[in-house]
Amino acid sequence: MKTLETNDWVILNTIIYKIYTMEDFDEMRRELLEQLKLLINFDSADFYLASSREGKMLDRPVMLNCEVDLSETYEQLDESRGIMMSGKSLIYRETDIVSDEMRTETEFYQKVYKPNNWHYSLQMVLAKEKKFLGVITFYRTIGKENFRYNDIFILDMLKEHLAYRIDRNFMSGGDESVKLTVSEAVEQYSLTRREHTILRMLMQGKESNAICEELSISANTLKKHILNIYRKLGIRNRVQLFKKIKERED
Repeated sequence: MKTLETNDWVILNTIIYKIYTMEDFDEMRRELLEQLKLLINFDSADFYLASSREGKMLDRPVMLNCEVDLSETYEQLDESRGIMMSGKSLIYRETDIVSDEMRTETEFYQKVYKPNNWHYSLQMVLAKEKKFLGVITFYRTIGKENFRYNDIFILDMLKEHLAYRIDRNFMSGGDESVKLTVSEAVEQYSLTRREHTILRMLMQGKESNAICEELSISANTLKKHILNIYRKLGIRNRVQLFKKIKERED
């Protein structure tokens, strides 16, 4: 195992400080992924929170170099579900669980890794008092070496701090005091172009029938888009939407 240099410890201490002090919870998560790239070599990452909605496991993704929300794919796979719902904080490489030869034949690899040109992953499952809180997955593209045990050591230094902050965020009902602009929400929650358009129109106060007419879509199609927006933003209704998003761009 490679010994951490003085600069690595400085970065770790900075990350821990930001975990506790950054007021915007989702901005903290995004900053965490950015900062961890200074310590761990990865190409993409996603950070999901445990969902409070019935029938859902994962919600509110923050992504780095990822374009697709993979929550539904994760939730359909028994292996992933079992590990996340164990009630324990775990940090592991997927190759620590199953051999590289076997994993490339699994549904998980075919559905998640192959389409994104990923091969190896390092996962950080976060839990507190036997309650699943969230999961971070780091990916390396095909052709790169596997993650090292030193990477696991770095994440192990952070897991209790992150679990505490996530649990506190859940207890407080989330950081709703800091509103996002529509543009910020689109970028932060990876909304599609159509979802961006609909969100902007909702924030302009337009009624559903007017939106359908302007976009030439059915009421059912609009409803599906709105539900997808709610799911990505981790909210349930328009009241929460107006609490989370600014009505006007700055």
